[in-house]
Amino acid sequence: MIEVQHVTKRYGPLTAVQDISFSVAKGEIVGFLGPNGAGKTTTMRILTGYMPATDGSVRVADFDCHESPLEVKRRIGYLPEHPPLYLELTVREYLTFVGRMKGVRMEHVAKRMERVIEQTGLGEVKQRVIGHLSRGFRQRVGLAQALIHDPPVLILDEPTVGLDPNQIIEIRELIKGLAGSHTIILSTHILPEATALCERVIIIHRGQIVAIDTQEQLAARLRRSEQLRVTVKTTLPDMENRLQTVPGVIKVSQGESDNTYLIEAELGHDIREAVTGFVMTHQLGLLELAVVSMSLEDVFIQLTNQDESHANPGNEQARS
Repeated sequence: MIEVQHVTKRYGPLTAVQDISFSVAKGEIVGFLGPNGAGKTTTMRILTGYMPATDGSVRVADFDCHESPLEVKRRIGYLPEHPPLYLELTVREYLTFVGRMKGVRMEHVAKRMERVIEQTGLGEVKQRVIGHLSRGFRQRVGLAQALIHDPPVLILDEPTVGLDPNQIIEIRELIKGLAGSHTIILSTHILPEATALCERVIIIHRGQIVAIDTQEQLAARLRRSEQLRVTVKTTLPDMENRLQTVPGVIKVSQGESDNTYLIEAELGHDIREAVTGFVMTHQLGLLELAVVSMSLEDVFIQLTNQDESHANPGNEQARS
């Protein structure tokens, strides 16, 4: 549905995006992640036709962004970080206006409007002036304007920024419900959001793509050791050093509580039985023994803390 091939964007001597390539399949939700200044916004603007690439090509729904920009725009719904709302209009007035601007035929506007109002949960405020709505409802109106012309592709830039926890959950559930019928690229700084919503993630750093994969595959590729978290009822004097004597253990550190320890073993070594045996032998009372998975935050930090000499090989792997 989306094909980005060797795209570069330069602003005079500054290269904002350098030779990036990726694809997004129909119905997929993909997270687009990166530190501030990494090139996320530039890439979003190229995808939506807001600005051209210096080099490379972008195709959306089989249309080339350079050769057929209007056809591409007809097939994209875009929610920028700050939604383009007219605060003096009611929700219905605004969505009617946006629908007509996006080419929805007059006889179909009302039907489409009622559909997106239902999808985005705006029924109770559809007659209210947008300027009087809460931040959460305004974000829903922004999402409704992106959906009004029923585009196959949605590009969402920080869709939950500034919302309270309940509003964040509501918007995430709404986005999740759009998967399958829409192809979605989601740009976010909130890594748990990407974990909750996205099937794959694209990580960009210094204008280059350093990884494209599922969180699980990225974690498997980057993990350098096996990790366990063990919590016991009672401890021994010099507990960390005692645990270090368990066969296969290479490092032990204090966990989040006095009776919790993080244990590392060599990659591929399962030490759960040995650790359990140690706890049982010393009658410490095993309360928890769990494998510690590498989180998306761990993956993100590891990839974006690499220097440029390490970023390039990751980029090549991402393209392969």
